[in-house]
Amino acid sequence: RASAHGTAMEPECRVLSIQSHVVRGYVGNKAATFPLQVLGFEVDTVNSVQFSNHTGYAHWKGQVLNSDELHELYEGLKLNNVNRYDYVLTGYTRDTSFLAMVVDIVQELKQQNSDLVYVCDPVMGDKWNGEGSMYVPKDLLPVYRDKVVPVADIITPNQFEAELLTGRKIYTEKDALEVMDMLHAMGPETVVITSSDLQAPLGNDYLIALGSHRKTEADGTRTTQRIRVESPKVDAVFVGTGDLFAAMLLAWTHKHPNNLKVACEKTVSAMQHVLQRTIKSAKVQAGEGNKPNSAQLELRMVQSKKDIENPEIIVKATVL
Repeated sequence: RASAHGTAMEPECRVLSIQSHVVRGYVGNKAATFPLQVLGFEVDTVNSVQFSNHTGYAHWKGQVLNSDELHELYEGLKLNNVNRYDYVLTGYTRDTSFLAMVVDIVQELKQQNSDLVYVCDPVMGDKWNGEGSMYVPKDLLPVYRDKVVPVADIITPNQFEAELLTGRKIYTEKDALEVMDMLHAMGPETVVITSSDLQAPLGNDYLIALGSHRKTEADGTRTTQRIRVESPKVDAVFVGTGDLFAAMLLAWTHKHPNNLKVACEKTVSAMQHVLQRTIKSAKVQAGEGNKPNSAQLELRMVQSKKDIENPEIIVKATVL
């Protein structure tokens, strides 16, 4: 399609992002919207909660959207016939009925557009000092495993979440690759284990992420591309990084549909740029010898606009 300027325009790409909203700071939709817009996507946001700030602060106040209210918003879009999307993006949810409603909406949107891609970050918990614990109610696991993951196309669990979804522990890289195959078998053709406690070949200062993309060729043969990404550990607890990661992965897999290696390199490199800028700035604000607080560690999103748009590749992926 040619625009008024005579240049060929990229066809419009629309994302429905159902995530948390915070007044101050960057988590959920606040962490996903800006990067997606900067990278050329139309982003329609449903705010699953509206809080003053993320819950890592000493205080937070706000409202939660329930599944009926989510349905009502979707009905409004439907009545106006503006419920055609290219992508759906979801992250942290605490409520099973809300999650079930998301699945209903995704299934209906896939009937509208069979090419729709659902990017799901199955946020359930994480490991601290090797011990995994869930920070959402336990009854969300069966919903993710049996309802959500089967309709998802791209999933971004951490190691603990991948273990929960498959019921299998990961001790080695080989275990992780087998777990990713199990996850493919459940539905998604792209799986990225965003962080793990696996030993990195580059050493203890590096964090390992693994990716697997399974595609079916025209003749019916299946090929799987698997990659490992080692990125430098950043010594701080950030919030919103997973939300930013999933959004940028959506964007870069869209721009490099059959090259998970490049998509992950750009995503993880941009991530590094944002985190390095954030930690540097947080340390300056906190002052010599003081530990930065939650407010000081908010992602430097706007300041990182250029890095998000065109990340210098500082992290390379290894094809396995």
